[in-house]
Amino acid sequence: MKKRSLFLMFTLSALLVIGGCGKTEDTEPLGPSDLAESIETPVSPSTEDPEESKTDTNEVTDIPPEEGMVHSAITNEWIDEELANQRPIAVMFPTDRNSQPQYGIGLAGVLYECMEEGEMSRQMGIIEDWKDLELIGNIRSCRDYYAYWSLEWDSFLVHWGGPFYLVDVVKRDDVHNLSACSIGSGDIVAPATGSSAFYRYPKGSEPTIHNGFTDGPKLAATIESLKYPMEHREDLYQPDHFSFAPMSEENTLEDAKDSFEAKEISLAKIFTTTKTSFSYDEEAGVYKKYLYGSPQIDKLTGEQLTFENIIIQDTYWEYRPDHKYLVFQVHDTGRSGYYFTNGRGIKITWSKESDYAPTKYYDMDGNEIKINTGHTYIGVAQAGREPIIK
Repeated sequence: MKKRSLFLMFTLSALLVIGGCGKTEDTEPLGPSDLAESIETPVSPSTEDPEESKTDTNEVTDIPPEEGMVHSAITNEWIDEELANQRPIAVMFPTDRNSQPQYGIGLAGVLYECMEEGEMSRQMGIIEDWKDLELIGNIRSCRDYYAYWSLEWDSFLVHWGGPFYLVDVVKRDDVHNLSACSIGSGDIVAPATGSSAFYRYPKGSEPTIHNGFTDGPKLAATIESLKYPMEHREDLYQPDHFSFAPMSEENTLEDAKDSFEAKEISLAKIFTTTKTSFSYDEEAGVYKKYLYGSPQIDKLTGEQLTFENIIIQDTYWEYRPDHKYLVFQVHDTGRSGYYFTNGRGIKITWSKESDYAPTKYYDMDGNEIKINTGHTYIGVAQAGREPIIK
């Protein structure tokens, strides 16, 4: 049983017992003589549609544990409606060895990882419940392709500056970014919008690339001072991002066409420096994440990063004219990839039509895949680089 769903499942079980809608244990079927003795009056055959009955059962098991709770668009977990209406933050986290571990990264409902220059990857965490976090970081610079992924969630982009080509994105009125320092250089520059939210930790330490931090209360105060709307912008936000499997019918991929076992997933050929990898924990039902062959830990919780869903996106890329920075084609259609859950995998395709349009994922027959409730890792792979699956 997955640890994130443990409380929920106990709660739902209690509701089912109280309401009299739970399953009964299997019993020995009655024989003809038993029926003759126990039934005094004829009983009309049931005219109930099995499919309708199945739907009713699913509706019952989808009862929120408390009034005012709804499904998260990010994880499908039960959350307060107020939190669902609040915009998340998209935080830039490094992967280099000397920056480990980070604070708050394990709370990301979706974690992106993509290559940057110098064969080093970077991560962006979409964090839904962030206002009370006491420490977030360390935080690093952004690249423009991350900004486009952050727009899918209508999030606040939280970063420590970035190169010149990020300027065009963050200067847009609809892009609400908070940066610890100015972006770009020379004649191409954007101001350090929201820099008051950032600081060095430990306090008083000399500035390095490893000690830039923020926290929930400072972000909230800065966002308010910038007059950024705290709630989702209805004209931009598309909440039907993922297509989730019902909580009562988890997607095991066992019956999926051409599915295969995937207990160990290495991205060493995709992220050649960090050699990101995942190992499936049968008992917990999650994939555990590793960097440099060691568990990737969130120091805020002391726990290893785990994911119910892993998605790999094969993505077109090029070098920019300076032959240093990379560019990824974020808007595309029909590109290939993989989906992994519950120790199995399938090949998929993906598409993204516009800045705020969610990236959609499909099986090889063109059906949108059903991902499971919980945390999702999205590894953006340069075209031609494949995972190693065991």
